Amino acid sequence: MTMTEKICCVTGHRDLSEDEMELLRPRLATEVEQAVAAGFNCFLSGFAEGADLLFAEIVARMKRDNPKLRLEAAIPYRGRDARLMEQPGTRALLHACDSVAVLREAFTPDVFMARNRYMVERSERVIAVYDGRARGGTAATVRMARELKRELRIIRPARCQT
Repeated sequence: MTMTEKICCVTGHRDLSEDEMELLRPRLATEVEQAVAAGFNCFLSGFAEGADLLFAEIVARMKRDNPKLRLEAAIPYRGRDARLMEQPGTRALLHACDSVAVLREAFTPDVFMARNRYMVERSERVIAVYDGRARGGTAATVRMARELKRELRIIRPARCQT
């Protein structure tokens, strides 16, 4: 990591339908573009289903035109990376990463929150695809971002739009 890195991470729900993902794609891309315009050049994804993988896909695509951008995968535990490598889409995304951090050697009940803490603590900005529910990993990560006084950009999934 260089001194000039500005880091942005993503958190978001995994239970997004295909329709919600397609509606989310341009909104998340706009957030990433705005982050780049604000000087962010390193992007962290936890590589979970849903918002995390969509974010990684958007950043990987943008990296092709902007080699100054970096994408890092934050993998919660060893074994998860092997499962991701079995799927052609996620394998390609992992290969597009500049670095892959595997945070624990084995699964424990807190591995996902440890991964989220790793990302939020390193980031200045957190982009959250968050529907407002009080419980769950995304809710806890949004609370963590607020407690650590990170810039928080919330995108509401389509089901929350009125």
